[in-house]
Amino acid sequence: MVTAKPGKTPIQVLHEYGMKTKNIPVYECERSDVQIHVPTFTFRVTVGDITCTGEGTSKKLAKHRAAEAAINILKANASICFAVPDPLMPDPSKQPKNQLNPIGSLQELAIHHGWRLPEYTLSQEGGPAHKREYTTICRLESFMETGKGASKKQAKRNAAEKFLAKFSKISPENHISLTNMVGHSLGCTWHSLRNSPGEKINLLKRSLLSIPNTDYIQLLSEIAKEQGFNITYLDIEELSASGQYQCLAELSTSPITVCHGSGISCGNAQSDAAHNALQYLKIIAERK
Repeated sequence: MVTAKPGKTPIQVLHEYGMKTKNIPVYECERSDVQIHVPTFTFRVTVGDITCTGEGTSKKLAKHRAAEAAINILKANASICFAVPDPLMPDPSKQPKNQLNPIGSLQELAIHHGWRLPEYTLSQEGGPAHKREYTTICRLESFMETGKGASKKQAKRNAAEKFLAKFSKISPENHISLTNMVGHSLGCTWHSLRNSPGEKINLLKRSLLSIPNTDYIQLLSEIAKEQGFNITYLDIEELSASGQYQCLAELSTSPITVCHGSGISCGNAQSDAAHNALQYLKIIAERK
C-alpha cells in the first residue's frame, strides 16, 4: 500500500512512492526549445521499469507532467495498491506572466547561437530607503542594455527582457552571429557617427563645447536619442584625491565608451562626465 497526503504535487507524490519502493525517480531533460516568448521543455522520468515524458513552458512544469503520467500508469497497475488522492497539478494559466525567466532565456539563447554568456553589472543604486531603484547593465558580446527596478533582481530581468525584445525575430533554428546584426545593433558605431546626417551630431562637430551654462547632460541625451545609444551614469562613492565627487558616463556605442567626470557635487560630476563624453564623440565624429 502506497499512500500520500492530499494537496501534494505530482513530483512529491512520485518521490514518496520511490522512497517507499526504493525506486527513486530520475528526471532527464530530453529537449529544450528556446523560443523567446514561449519556451518549451520536455522531461523524461524513470521510476523502476516505468518511463514517461512531459512537456511544459518551464522545466518544473515539464517535470510535473512527466511525474503525473508516471502516477497514472502506477494507478492503472493492478499489482500496485496506489492509494493516493489526485496530485495537485500547478495551473500555468494562473501563474503570473512574469514568471518566465528572461535571464535564463537570454542565457540559453546565447548558448544556442554560440555567443558569449551575458554579463550583468550593477551600475547605480539610488532613491530613499523605502523606494530604492537599481540600474543594471547587461552586456552581450559588444552590445549593452540597461534595466531598472525596485530590486537588483528586477533590474537584471528588465535588462534581459530588452535584449530578448531585440532578438524576438530570430528563429531558434538560425545560428546567427551578433556581428551580422549591425542593422539591429543596440548602439551606434564610430563609422555611423562619422557619416551620420543627424542634426545634433553635426551641430556637435561645429560646437566649441566651452559656452558657459551649457546643459551638457541634455545635449548628450539629445545626441544619444538621435544616434540610437543609451547613457548610464555611475556615481562613484569615493571622493577624488582633491575631495571632489566622481562619476562615470557609459555610452552603449560599439565599442562601449566610458568617460570620467568630477565636481563639487554629484550633479556637477555628472555634467563633467557628459562634457568629456561629448568631447570624445566630437573627436571621433570629426575623424575621416
